[in-house]
Amino acid sequence: MGKTYERIDGRLRTFIEEQHIFFTATAPLDAEGTVNLSPKGVSGSFAVVDERTVAYLDFAGSTAETIAHLRENGRITLMWCAFQGPPNIVRVHGRGEPVFRDDPRFAGLLSHFPAVDPSPHGLRAIIVVTAELIRDTCGFAVPYLSYDEDRSLHADRFRREDDDSLGAYFEKKPDIATSIDGLPGLPLPLPPMPVPPAG
Repeated sequence: MGKTYERIDGRLRTFIEEQHIFFTATAPLDAEGTVNLSPKGVSGSFAVVDERTVAYLDFAGSTAETIAHLRENGRITLMWCAFQGPPNIVRVHGRGEPVFRDDPRFAGLLSHFPAVDPSPHGLRAIIVVTAELIRDTCGFAVPYLSYDEDRSLHADRFRREDDDSLGAYFEKKPDIATSIDGLPGLPLPLPPMPVPPAG
């Protein structure tokens, strides 16, 4: 039987933070628009900010569907599955916002991710999600799967880019500045990464 939670803490928080992969789902308001479902899996790129707020690093990719949908309507669902240990599925339904590099909040939010160096991955935004409904379900049909290690391919590809070349890469891709359905996506030109405060 599923359970509803008031906050992300205790065993629920521990479970979420221990998972190596999670999934995000968003959709445009247009009933004919494209529903988006994405896996997220770079270790250290997810953080629980407080009992009702989570965030993750949005890295370079060939589309910007999540960003576009959040800019239009803010709806998002995050999901984690237990692939080891007791079966469990956790979903956080909420409102999301992409915080871009030139936002004054960006550097402070980045401090929630001390275990990952975002520079090789072409960090373009931080997605902040405020939970409205937090639920778990049994997960009895989820198979056992083992985690070996993160793939190095994403960092290998994007560590070659500086701010200018990364921005040029985004501008060449057809589904970055606008979504597949033509919604506003990643704002371009890409602002430079903020310089971390000294000290």
